[in-house]
Amino acid sequence: MAKILLVEDNEMNRDMLSRRLTRKGHEVFIAVDGAEGVSMALAKVPDLILMDMNLPVLDGWQATQQIKAAAETSTIPVIALTAHAMTGDREKCMKAGCDDYDTKPVEFPRLLGKIETLLKKAMQ
Repeated sequence: MAKILLVEDNEMNRDMLSRRLTRKGHEVFIAVDGAEGVSMALAKVPDLILMDMNLPVLDGWQATQQIKAAAETSTIPVIALTAHAMTGDREKCMKAGCDDYDTKPVEFPRLLGKIETLLKKAMQ
């Protein structure tokens, strides 16, 4: 399956998502802040990134912009994970370079569908 980088500072969210993605056969790498997410994206070059937007050190918007600006990671699909569900929040995430957007609390079947769709597009 796919290599997925999960950038998430909340331990409960990290644990739940990483366990469920691993059970689906994916290899999961974890970063706990935006700066670590950028460095892990460059080092591991995952197939997809799940990016929390409210992160310490470097927020998800800045981390996504840096990932998309680097030649070796610019084409990696990024799904924004955020509790921000107000008007304009999706557009803000997309403007930062995210390829899709999902709200917290995460509804795993919905997120899994978005992951599968983006992975299929990336492999074409």
